[in-house]
Amino acid sequence: MKVLKYVGLGLLAAVLLFVIVVMTRPSRFRVERSATMAAPAEAVYAQVADFHAWQGWSPWDRLDPSLKRTYGGPASGTGASYAWSGNDDVGEGKMTITDAQQPSNVTIRVEFIKPLEATNTTTFTLVPAPGGTKVTWAMEGENTFIGKAFGVLMDMDKMIGADFEKGLGAMKQIVESKAAAPS
Repeated sequence: MKVLKYVGLGLLAAVLLFVIVVMTRPSRFRVERSATMAAPAEAVYAQVADFHAWQGWSPWDRLDPSLKRTYGGPASGTGASYAWSGNDDVGEGKMTITDAQQPSNVTIRVEFIKPLEATNTTTFTLVPAPGGTKVTWAMEGENTFIGKAFGVLMDMDKMIGADFEKGLGAMKQIVESKAAAPS
């Protein structure tokens, strides 16, 4: 019986320590990646401000071939929306463009429904750079207790950042091939 008591107390201490560590984690997060594309800002903006174009470069669209998509509002720009429902890899959610300043900035409200509920802000910032346009893709939001706990176990910056890098790479191929094509 003493052994079980010590094991129980050890488990309780481990759980309490984990809770304390989780509570010390930052209450906000930000993930950001950038890429320079040999294309004008208008070409990049067209890929970002129109959710229909995302199928060509979004890293998550490739994870579920039978992803269900619903578009709403205007075709692009402020008020355009995109809802998705898919397998466990992509979950379910909705994005709405809350601000679009052509050709320099797009702000999106991202509402995740499944597997975990969360609301975050995604921004695409486009600035002139030597030879083209520097595109910065960022996501930020509040870290709930579950988000903080997940962050203790996995590096969210590397995980989401890797997806951003894939998406920016695919977008770069699209806009650069269009920019190089004869008019």
